[in-house]
Amino acid sequence: MSTGDNHDFDTGGSRGHAMTNGSPDALLAAGVTVLIVFFYFYAGFRVGNLRAKHSIRAPAVSGHPQFDRAYRVQLNTLEQMGIILPSLWVATFCPIGWAWLAPLVAFIWLVSRIIYMAGYMADPEKRLAGAMLGGICNLALLILAAAGVARGWLALHAA
Repeated sequence: MSTGDNHDFDTGGSRGHAMTNGSPDALLAAGVTVLIVFFYFYAGFRVGNLRAKHSIRAPAVSGHPQFDRAYRVQLNTLEQMGIILPSLWVATFCPIGWAWLAPLVAFIWLVSRIIYMAGYMADPEKRLAGAMLGGICNLALLILAAAGVARGWLALHAA
């Protein structure tokens, strides 16, 4: 991709060029993003069903332990999405080598949320494996994104 001043900016994408909307890596990231949003929709739908099942009237956010756990899973997932999704897209569009790595890490994060949900719903103490795996994925993707941006800036400003 040309920056207009005769410097080439190579983000190291799947073909050695900056990502575009139709690139395989961007489509992988888009697919994982859609899966994450579907999971979040499911988590919210479960909360609504459990609210009705246990007669917990809005705006109450606690009442029955099963509802409380489902509500915490939904909110914690929303909190984590604020880290994983921006990091996924920055790391996808500014890769440091293997552009497919960012969508893979985000997919592993999604699996960690499923593990987190299953563990938390069974017993809140069993949520830790999913939470730890998700935290590792968040950190890994944030590092990939920051490294990709730094690499891009260095390439852009290299003499």
